[in-house]
Amino acid sequence: MPAKIRLQRHGKKGYAFFHIVVADSRAPRDGKFIEKIGTYNPNTNPATIDIDFDRAFEWVKNGAQPTDTCRAILSYRGIMYRYHLHRGVAKGAMTQEQADAKLAKWLEDKSAKIEGKKDRLSSAEKSEAAARLKAETAAKEAKAAKIAAKANPVAEETAAPAEETAENTENNG
Repeated sequence: MPAKIRLQRHGKKGYAFFHIVVADSRAPRDGKFIEKIGTYNPNTNPATIDIDFDRAFEWVKNGAQPTDTCRAILSYRGIMYRYHLHRGVAKGAMTQEQADAKLAKWLEDKSAKIEGKKDRLSSAEKSEAAARLKAETAAKEAKAAKIAAKANPVAEETAAPAEETAENTENNG
């Protein structure tokens, strides 16, 4: 039975949410599966990936073939890198301690990159909100100035005829 690691679609139309499952390759996409090993939500930025690291590694090590998208997800989380290091240990290229140290360093760097992206996105969102507020304030002040400009000529026009009538009464009287 050829096992595949693939995505199983859930969620509503236009707002997909995926389960990462191990399934028989002959089973339908959203049908029967062997084991659910995680979830993937592409609707957040950055995408939320919650996966059982050890179970996914065991399935890859035992020969389950990930689909292209799942391979990218597994690579993003470091599972494929761990498998690569595991094969190096099996061939005698390095010791298990060296492989664990490399994996720990890689995971640390990757989590720092993800946190950096989250920080950048949140600071960009805050600066964008501040810019929108500043633009809205400027537009509000421009509208207030326009209204004041319309109101002032009306006041000057009403004052001018009153002066003319006063001058006319002095001339006539």
